[in-house]
Amino acid sequence: MKQSTLAFPTIQRLTTMAALVLGALFLGGCATEGAGPVQAPSNAPAAFELTIAHINDHHSQLDAFAATELVLDGVPTQVELGGFARQTSLFKSVAGTPNLLKLHAGDAMTGSLYYTFFKGKADARMMNTICFDAFIPGNHEFDDGDATLKAFLDELAQGPCQTPTLSANIVPQPGTPLAPAGGRPYLQPSIVKDIGGVRVGLVGITIAGKTRASSRPLASTQFFDETRSAQAAIDALTAQGVRHIVLMTHHGYDADLALAAQLTGVDVIIGGDSHTLLGDFKALGLPSGGRYPTVARNAAGERVCIGQAWEYGKAFGLMNVRFDAQGRVSQCSGQASLVIGEPFKRKDAAGAWQPLPAAEAAALQARLAANPAVRVLAPDPAAAQTLAGFASQVATEKARTIGTASEPLCLVRVPGERADPRAGAGCEAASSLARGSDVAQVVAEAFLRGSRRADFALQNAGGVRVPVPAGTLSMNTAFTVLPYTNVLVELDLTGAEVLAALEDGVANHLDLGQSNGSHPYAAGLRWDLDMSQPKGRRFSNVQVRSKTTGAWTTLGPAKTYVMVTNDFVAAGRDGYATLGPVYAAGRYVNTYLLYTQTVVDYLTATGPLARPSRADYSHQKVITRGGVALP
Repeated sequence: MKQSTLAFPTIQRLTTMAALVLGALFLGGCATEGAGPVQAPSNAPAAFELTIAHINDHHSQLDAFAATELVLDGVPTQVELGGFARQTSLFKSVAGTPNLLKLHAGDAMTGSLYYTFFKGKADARMMNTICFDAFIPGNHEFDDGDATLKAFLDELAQGPCQTPTLSANIVPQPGTPLAPAGGRPYLQPSIVKDIGGVRVGLVGITIAGKTRASSRPLASTQFFDETRSAQAAIDALTAQGVRHIVLMTHHGYDADLALAAQLTGVDVIIGGDSHTLLGDFKALGLPSGGRYPTVARNAAGERVCIGQAWEYGKAFGLMNVRFDAQGRVSQCSGQASLVIGEPFKRKDAAGAWQPLPAAEAAALQARLAANPAVRVLAPDPAAAQTLAGFASQVATEKARTIGTASEPLCLVRVPGERADPRAGAGCEAASSLARGSDVAQVVAEAFLRGSRRADFALQNAGGVRVPVPAGTLSMNTAFTVLPYTNVLVELDLTGAEVLAALEDGVANHLDLGQSNGSHPYAAGLRWDLDMSQPKGRRFSNVQVRSKTTGAWTTLGPAKTYVMVTNDFVAAGRDGYATLGPVYAAGRYVNTYLLYTQTVVDYLTATGPLARPSRADYSHQKVITRGGVALP
């Protein structure tokens, strides 16, 4: 029998109410599904096998990713990758597997127009085409607060699925949306499932610090230590005689490895948050973050099977776990597979992508059927129909009015260069002014407002596609200004790195002859720019605006700041060479907030849209490449 040695977390430091709630959840809140009164199990099967089908971090990405390039049969091939309706087909294809659990390890929401417009309703409806046995909230489930998460969970509870939501380390205050007065709490620390006559415990853990810092839970909602909370919930289950325990986590693959080594009583960890693709995909042209499943050891030296299934519905994890007569894991096996479908395309002699002829496509599918790293299948028709209903509403929602602009927002990539004439009257002199692009400045202000952590925001000029005329603003205005699917990333940078990145953005077009779309604009950060000088001497008087007082102070080279920008720039693209190594080193937090959504939120929150105060523009004084000082 597995033993537990880690003590229940000390709760004297908690408020009296929180301590009572925590104790009730950990010691008396363990739900049992399909089981009778609590009792020690009799003789568990000596060769009990558990199969777990799982996904994580689909982030409202419900459509397939079209024209995704993989290497199939050694040849670059475009496929459709993912798509939630394909996930539904795949889960249904394994439905007859004995002793099957279907799990979702969090971050169902935030990241596409389906979330922008439907705030989790579309995600819940699609998840109910699968009927997960358990779901845990990720940090992004709290992006719009506890009430939005409650509404999502209410949708998830519609129909026959009744998927339980687990988290052993989140305690909402009684009387708040997730713990309504007189009602059942929305979050349970654990449940027990009867799987083939064997009781299996499921425990949920959500990353604490990142959720508090980067999302928007209520201040009264408490997040406790992940390790102590997990052990307390496991101990509560083992005290009931539950010998097989699956821990569902949303705090990252590396954290799962560390967590496994600190816990006793845990057999399996199904994780999320780090978007890690586990398995061998070199032949398909993709890197891997580790083995699938990864086999670790817990604090008692017993095997722990760890799995994660990448991101955005692109992959599907299927894990098989065998237990011995003492309830210990004897073997872990399985596969994370890419979920793909037609059309298949390959390049012709002229280098253009062309669909494979039907016979060749069928032959390719037949060969791929023997490759466990990919699953080729069509979307589930019923799930596809459900999604189509939401997709049609997206077009309608884009036309919805969200505000007005009291004056035009001019588009100028580089101060002193020709302005885009589409903004109409009011932008005739924009190309002669030091401030440069009004619309890029507003976009940066929206990014800064959308980030809880950032000191300032950066936007590349070319990422802003059109000016904004004075008049009515619709949802489609925002999605025309920012038409891509980028998300916001918060980078931890020194002041010296910030200055170097600004120099990169200008040098990319002045020195390297690349697109002037790299030219930087910022909110909460301003400077004087002399483009007649060489790289390294162009920026001066760089200042940071306090988010609390509004005062401007000099950028400190050794001081650490948080800068929010789009993920394209954050990864070092568009000439921002300084940012690439920072991103690669993991010195960032991906908010997964669709960057267009932050602009929509900004437009709806600020009332009639006008140009920012001149003092808040990133460009204060500008000298052009030709030495002309702009007013």
